[in-house]
Amino acid sequence: RVLTKMNKIYATLDLNKSVKEFKENVTKILELTDIENWDGVKIKDKEEEIRNIALILAGQCIAILLYNLSHSRLAINTANKKTQAWWRIKTKNHGYRNRQILTIGNVELNLNLPYVVERNKKKNKASKTFNQGFCPFLRWLGMEEGITPLVWSNIAKYGAISSSFDAARQTLIDWGINISLKRVERLTYCFGKIGLSLRESKVFNLSIGNLSSGETLKGQRVVIAADGGRSRIRINKKGRRNSKTNRRGFTGEWVEPKVLTIYTVDEKGKKIKNGEIPIINDGTYENYQGFLKILEMYLVSLGINQAKQVLLIADGAEWIWKHIPPLLEKLNCPLETYQILDFYHATEHLQVFADNAFSKETERRKWFKQTRSALKKGKINSIIQDINKLSLEFSGERRKNLDREINYFLKGNKEGRFNYHKMSSLKLPIGSGAVESLIRQVVNLRIKGNSKFWLKENAEIILHARCQWIAGCWNKFCDSILTALVKPIQIA
Repeated sequence: RVLTKMNKIYATLDLNKSVKEFKENVTKILELTDIENWDGVKIKDKEEEIRNIALILAGQCIAILLYNLSHSRLAINTANKKTQAWWRIKTKNHGYRNRQILTIGNVELNLNLPYVVERNKKKNKASKTFNQGFCPFLRWLGMEEGITPLVWSNIAKYGAISSSFDAARQTLIDWGINISLKRVERLTYCFGKIGLSLRESKVFNLSIGNLSSGETLKGQRVVIAADGGRSRIRINKKGRRNSKTNRRGFTGEWVEPKVLTIYTVDEKGKKIKNGEIPIINDGTYENYQGFLKILEMYLVSLGINQAKQVLLIADGAEWIWKHIPPLLEKLNCPLETYQILDFYHATEHLQVFADNAFSKETERRKWFKQTRSALKKGKINSIIQDINKLSLEFSGERRKNLDREINYFLKGNKEGRFNYHKMSSLKLPIGSGAVESLIRQVVNLRIKGNSKFWLKENAEIILHARCQWIAGCWNKFCDSILTALVKPIQIA
């Protein structure tokens, strides 16, 4: 009989027994009895039952694997060798410790593992020591949190991509991982924090000249898009706690998370999604200097200087156009490097101009339609002449509104950022829909919302993790985190 405690199932460590129990349970479910009363709900219930007992069997098998591995002298020696970067001069073996490991199917395994400690003397108490220790076996295999790597990566995945941690917990329960809401939240942040540390390590290596340039973008047509979102950050108040609530309280501040995407297009202008050339999505709550360091790290590691063509596309945000073009020049981008303002943002400015310049709806629609078509065909100079001429008929506040839109087109034209006709002929995109969609999926659907106030460090973790999921590289992201645990991450 399966023994449970707090919804956990004890590992039997007996494959024959586990298979026998699975067979007995599934045989009952497969019985064709009372068929006349079956319906879709009945089949759904049977599907859930079969899935649940299959997950338990899988968990029992994983428990056997880990138990046998923990009793392998080769595995123990390998764990010590692999985690040597964590050992210090005063680190010594310190007996064994019992550790509980949770596998899929909510199966719990107890392991008795070698434990090492770093002995340090406390100040002014030479006779006493405190020990900072770890199990090399668990650190080597990414299980120090008391869960298997697959369970941890799934917790982090659903914690990041679900609409809330509560929704993530319900999904995890459906797949045989039943842990508390607080633990789902903590493990998600812990996993994502390691991912951020890896990114910080690459930025640090870039700053000291140790980041190697790759060849991923060699000969490719590359699109770089950037944009900013909007969400609220929680700033905890200082001072004494409230006597009634025992809390200090907090204030909410609107901030702009900055997001980037780097992708390639084929000769027909279609976005390449075959996995051979990765899509890079990322973002940060740091200022534009921090954002530029992250962008530069990706561009250097991908080998942007070896690309065939490069297109920078964004809306009219001043920080983008002031800082990213000089960065691309610094990185020796190819001669065929272009900059354009998002076509659909530009047409919004045309619409605003039309709304102020025309009183009649028919005239406004006709002018907008014709001017939008001319803009797409690259006739920006004639458009500027036209809007200048129209603005002369007005004065006061209305004239100020028209002049603001005229200045937008004058400035963009001076930098050559309305060259949509050429981009279309080169089969390059003229819209920043990729980064607009990223903002919606990463920020708006999870981080931004009514009554949502995030600590900055937690918002950064969720932002980064969701970017990896949407880019389709979650497994690679997880693998980099799990392999990074065997040695300290180098950060300035």
